[in-house]
Amino acid sequence: MRYPFLLILAVYIAFANATELTFELPDNEKQCFYEDLEQGAKFDIDFQVIAGGNYDVDCFVTDPLNNMLYQERKKQYDSFSHTTTMKGVYKVCFSNEFSTFSHKTVYLDFRTGEDDRLMPDMNGATALTQMESACLSIHEILKVVSDSQTWYRLREAQDRIRAEDLNERMHFWSIGETIILFVVCIGQVLMLKSFFSEKKANVATST
Repeated sequence: MRYPFLLILAVYIAFANATELTFELPDNEKQCFYEDLEQGAKFDIDFQVIAGGNYDVDCFVTDPLNNMLYQERKKQYDSFSHTTTMKGVYKVCFSNEFSTFSHKTVYLDFRTGEDDRLMPDMNGATALTQMESACLSIHEILKVVSDSQTWYRLREAQDRIRAEDLNERMHFWSIGETIILFVVCIGQVLMLKSFFSEKKANVATST
């Protein structure tokens, strides 16, 4: 009895139309993504800069006629939702052209379409069985878990990049300290050697 509902849940998750990616955005560069959408389709965009510079980036979205739907400058993170009014290719662009030396790492979550019902024949006037209620509860919990995992992945990526940057700085700092230590040691040895050389020279002159 339980397997049909679990199959519906698995099919729903497998066919969810969403794209998540993390990409590098070099300095003085712009990167765009394209999606062919039908008229009346809803899409949602979430983005966040997880590494680089001041953690900011320019973002804009255009429709098939190149009309500006969304435009923000130097944003660390933001969300945008829109329902298309025409069929065609929609463009989402991220720009780091204002930065001259720091590249960015950007996370993008692009979702299209409405969430389908877990059970298509379900309506508000129909009482749910215990199994159906359990499936709906599992579905909602899985969505929360998925969002939490995404948030933790972003935090883990930020912390890892900062840790690697700190480790690199400490590495160069240790190399610098080692060089300074060798220079000081060699200088002290030469200085002590010069003292004894001067003393021997004075003794030889007096005799």
